[in-house]
Amino acid sequence: MGYGDDLLVTKLASKIKKKFPDRQIVIGEAKNQTAYHSLIFDHNPNISDCRNLEKNKPIHIIDYHENNRPYIDYEKTNNTNYVWRKFKPNPGEIYFTKKEKTDAKKIITEAIEFWNSTNNKNYKKIIFLETTSTKIYDWQFSIKHQNKDWGAENWQELINMLIKDFLVIQSVHKESKKNLSVFSPENMDFRLACAVLNEADLYVGPEGGFGHVAAALNKKAVLYFGGWITPEAIGYDFHENIYYEHKLSPCGEYKKLCSHCEKARKAISADVFLKYINKII
Repeated sequence: MGYGDDLLVTKLASKIKKKFPDRQIVIGEAKNQTAYHSLIFDHNPNISDCRNLEKNKPIHIIDYHENNRPYIDYEKTNNTNYVWRKFKPNPGEIYFTKKEKTDAKKIITEAIEFWNSTNNKNYKKIIFLETTSTKIYDWQFSIKHQNKDWGAENWQELINMLIKDFLVIQSVHKESKKNLSVFSPENMDFRLACAVLNEADLYVGPEGGFGHVAAALNKKAVLYFGGWITPEAIGYDFHENIYYEHKLSPCGEYKKLCSHCEKARKAISADVFLKYINKII
C-alpha cells in the first residue's frame, strides 16, 4: 500500500466519522482486527492514531488493505499482471500543521529567490515536479515501478522546456536524479513536500502518491500513466492524464520489464507533455 492508497480511504473515513462521531476510526483489516498507521493520517480529525487508542471507546475498523483495493480486479489478476477495474476515486483529505504550512511557505520564498537569481523575467506559474517513484529500485516493487516510469531522459527534456517559463520545484529522494536547473529543497520529507505542493499552481509527475495529494488539495495536475495503468481505474477527471492508447494497454505487468511500457515511453514525448501543461494552465 502506498500513500496514494492511504489518501483514497480518507474520504470514506470522513463519512464514517460523521455517522459514528463517538467511535475511534482506524484503517486496517477487519477480519484480523488489525490497523495500520500512515503519515497521511497524521493530524486528520476523522482518523484515530491506532498506536494510541483509548481503551474504553469503541473502535471502527475500515476494511482497506493490500488485498482490498477498489481499482484492482482480484479475480482476473494473476501471477504476472494486474487487471484493473473501472473506478472513480473521490479526492482524499490531508491536514497540515501550522509548522508544516510555515516551512512550506519558506521553501516557496527560497524557490522564488532561486528563480530571481538566474532569470531577469517573471515566471508564469509554480510547478511542483516529481520524476521517479521512491520504490523504483526497491527489490519488492522495482519491476512494477520501472514499467510505470516515463524515463530519466524524457523528464530531463521536459524540464529543459519548463524552466524557460516556469518556476519548477523538484521533489528529490534517494532514487531520483537531482536537476541543478530547478529548485530542489534539501531534507524535505513527504508531508512537507505535500505542503509545498499545496503552495504551487500545478503538479507534474507520474501517476502515484503525489497525484492523489494534488487531488486532495484541489490542485491541477498533469500525470504520466503510460501503458501500465489506465486513468479509468485511478485517475481524476479534473487532471490531465497522459495515457498510451494501445490494444495492449493497460498491461499491469509486474514480474518482468515490459516492452509495451517501453513503447509507451517512446510514444509520449516531452512536447506532448508540454501541450497538456499549457492546456491545463
